[in-house]
Amino acid sequence: MKTLSVLRGNAIIGNIMKQRAVLDTNILVAGLASQSGASFALLEHALLQRFELVASPALWLEYEAVLKRPDIHQLHRLTDGDVDDILNALAGVVIAVKSHFLWRPQLRDPNDEMVLEAAVNGQASTLVTLNVRDFTPAAGHWELALLSPGAFLQLLEAAS
Repeated sequence: MKTLSVLRGNAIIGNIMKQRAVLDTNILVAGLASQSGASFALLEHALLQRFELVASPALWLEYEAVLKRPDIHQLHRLTDGDVDDILNALAGVVIAVKSHFLWRPQLRDPNDEMVLEAAVNGQASTLVTLNVRDFTPAAGHWELALLSPGAFLQLLEAAS
């Protein structure tokens, strides 16, 4: 494997720039609810390490708690064991970051703060969400790109 250097949230391997991104919890929910959408494709790309997936322990716990809620079970129809298997697979590729700095409040929804903090502390270049407006304008303050799953998928596919 070639030497890997990190520069402003992107990893450079040879001539290929690998994006570093945080996935909002709604991306995991959408990806597990439908295998035909961009969110599911991003989960596959994460497992194939086509981008660097970043998450904090707090965000990871939210992923698990939300994916195991009864109302979310109705969407994805997975067992808790299936959810555990998927999260364990993702845990094998995630870059875990500690939130050394907390800048609350930055957002209207306090539940979104941990997503932003994971992105900032993990030096992500991109935050992928279905609720782009919820993170605006705070993301701009941190020079963090806010992209929908479809837009991020296009970016990844254009780079490969």
